[in-house]
Amino acid sequence: MSRSVHGGRHELGQNFLHHPPTIDRIVRLVHQTDGPILEIGAGDGALTRHLATLGRDVRAVDLDEHRVRRLRRRLPSVTVVHDDALRTPLDLPVVVGNLPFHLTTPILRRLLTDGTWAEAVLLTQWEVARKRAGVGGRTMLTAQTAPWFDFTLHGRVPADGFRPKPAVDGGLLTISRRREPLVDPAERAGYEQFVRQVFTGRGRGVERILTDAAPKPWRPILKTAGIPPSALPRDLTPRQWATLWIG
Repeated sequence: MSRSVHGGRHELGQNFLHHPPTIDRIVRLVHQTDGPILEIGAGDGALTRHLATLGRDVRAVDLDEHRVRRLRRRLPSVTVVHDDALRTPLDLPVVVGNLPFHLTTPILRRLLTDGTWAEAVLLTQWEVARKRAGVGGRTMLTAQTAPWFDFTLHGRVPADGFRPKPAVDGGLLTISRRREPLVDPAERAGYEQFVRQVFTGRGRGVERILTDAAPKPWRPILKTAGIPPSALPRDLTPRQWATLWIG
C-alpha cells in the first residue's frame, strides 16, 4: 500500500478498531441519536460501513488520501471527505470517531469549543475517557466545559482490539450538549477563568482556595451547594460549579 503524503499509519497516529463488541456498542449508541452523522478518522471504514446501514446521511472524514479513495469505492452511499479532523467543519448533529490517540486532546478541545453538533460518540485512550467522565475526580477541562456538556463513560476497550496494538486501552465516551446550560453561554469565558483560578489556587480545601481567589463569605454558598469546605476542586459536580459561579 502506498504511503499517505502525511506519512504512514504511525505518523498519522492510527490505531484501527477491530473489536466487534465495541463496534456494536458504538453503533447502538449512535442509533439512539438523531440526524446526519459526521465520522472523523474513518480509517479503513470499520465503523463507517456499519454507520451506513442506519439509514441516515453519513459524512466520513480521513486524512489519508488512499483510504479516502478506497472508502469512496466501497461505500458509495457515504460522503467521504479528504480533510483534517482539526479543521473539518463540526456542523452535523452527531459526531463519531475513533480518535487518533496523539490528537485526542486537541480534537476534544475543538469539539468543546466549536461547531453545532449535539451528540458525540468517541473512542479515546482509557485514561482520557475516564477523566472526562469524572471517574476518580474531574479535570479542569471537564469542569470548565461541564455546564454546557454532559460526559458519560460506556466502558473500556482492550488494547488488543486495535491494530496496531497501542500501549494503552481505549475508552468509549459520549458527550451530549446540554439543552439547558447550567451557566449562561455569554459568561463562558469568565466562568472558565474562574474554574482555572480555583484549580490552580493555593490552599487545602475549596473554601480556602475560594477565599484566597475571591474574598467573600463562601461558607453559606458552599452549604447551599452541598460542598464540604475541605472538598477539592476535582470533587465538585457540574451543578456545584455552577452554584459557586452564580453565587
